[in-house]
Amino acid sequence: MVEFTTEGLEALSKAIAIVGTGFASAWAEKVIGAAAIGAMVENESLFGKALVLTVLPETIVIFGLVVAILI
Repeated sequence: MVEFTTEGLEALSKAIAIVGTGFASAWAEKVIGAAAIGAMVENESLFGKALVLTVLPETIVIFGLVVAILI
């Protein structure tokens, strides 16, 4: 029989918080990055906006880290 300890479940929940937000951030950055490159091909003046929009999803990982620390 498998025994679940409090420490093990705590470590698992921390890992899920960080890995889940990491995957979500990577997916969002992929989608936004592809759209930003397409927009910059048509209009080079959109570089600043595209840069801000590609950096924005990385805050999701910071939220996951905060949740893992709070757990």
